[in-house]
Amino acid sequence: MEYIHRDLEKKIKELAEDYSCILITGPRQVGKTTLFKKLMDENRTVVSLDDLEERKLAQTDPAMFLQMHDLPILIDEVQYAPQLFPYIKMAIDNGASASSFWLTGSQAFRMMELAQESLAGRTAIIHMSSLSQHELYGAGDNIEFSVDLETLKQRSKNGTKAELSELYERIWMGSMPGYRSGRYKDRNVFYSSYIQTYIDRDVSELITNVDKLVFMDFVRAAACRCAQMLNIHDIANDVGVSDETIKRWLQVLEKSDIIFYLRPYSNNLLKRTVKTPKLYFFDTGLVAYLTKYTTPEILENGAINGAILENYVVSEIRKTYQNEADECLMWYYRDKDSNEIDMVIESDGMVHPLEIKRSVNPGSELTRAFRILDKGAVPRGKGAIICMRSELSAVDSENYIVPIWTI
Repeated sequence: MEYIHRDLEKKIKELAEDYSCILITGPRQVGKTTLFKKLMDENRTVVSLDDLEERKLAQTDPAMFLQMHDLPILIDEVQYAPQLFPYIKMAIDNGASASSFWLTGSQAFRMMELAQESLAGRTAIIHMSSLSQHELYGAGDNIEFSVDLETLKQRSKNGTKAELSELYERIWMGSMPGYRSGRYKDRNVFYSSYIQTYIDRDVSELITNVDKLVFMDFVRAAACRCAQMLNIHDIANDVGVSDETIKRWLQVLEKSDIIFYLRPYSNNLLKRTVKTPKLYFFDTGLVAYLTKYTTPEILENGAINGAILENYVVSEIRKTYQNEADECLMWYYRDKDSNEIDMVIESDGMVHPLEIKRSVNPGSELTRAFRILDKGAVPRGKGAIICMRSELSAVDSENYIVPIWTI
């Protein structure tokens, strides 16, 4: 198995000099533990709470658990024993040295809640996703995506060009380290095992007496609607359960980092915007598997080819920020007059509109909707069309044309 270097390595090394506790959250099997193990030395104790005996001790006698294991320590799947957090807090308050506690957790929302309750100001919380396009195909340092010309030029230097068919192969293969590193060869078996493990462990823990087959139908129905405005009632009709059940199940998918949302952009001067979020999956390979596209070629010509391309771009932009342990203000725009912008990001006091297209030669008409943001309270900055153009270009002085392979 080949280890693929992660962009977060640099950030974790920096934080390890300042924080006694570092917590990495994220979906299952994205490489949280592997990353920590790559960075640690032989003096660090490693304990996994997948071990039921260790888990029982951590839950019933957390003080004894910490006495039994020397510092520095890596505790894997710490969400199984939230009882540890107050004792880790006490150890830090009593002078635990930098980098004493390294923790991983697969239920991101729950981990954030626990850490903020017990370890506020005492721990560095990092969100980790699956492999980014830069980690798989790029060179140089990770750069947060921005609509800045010099940054876009640098991205062009660091990326690896991809034609349409090559890009859909990237999308279809997904970004899970276990498969992309060569540890597991059969893609279908890998994703089948992944989703089954997720339902058996996380879902069964979060939802009492869940019908696993019906829940699997629900996940497939959601995948068919990636990069679309969320319609709970349509999903409920497909699956044969109530709207309220779908709402609860979507919350579980979000808490487990299987999905995320783009919320609609609005401010007090833009009063006709819609209120419904758009749904995205963290990994396009999982979407392709769930929607039963058996080859990249079929996916490229399939019914969701535009939606899954948008999902890919949005998730990759998001990763460029996560891999710097940073956050990006990201939305989409749609109003009741059907003006729509695929993505809006805010930085340095300006909003930047982005349109995502499969086209090689997008027309200038695609930027017309950008002007609607001029009516808002926040100034509009440079915009971009992210598309299949092979080289960085421009529509005009205010709007760039950005190749998808540079993201």
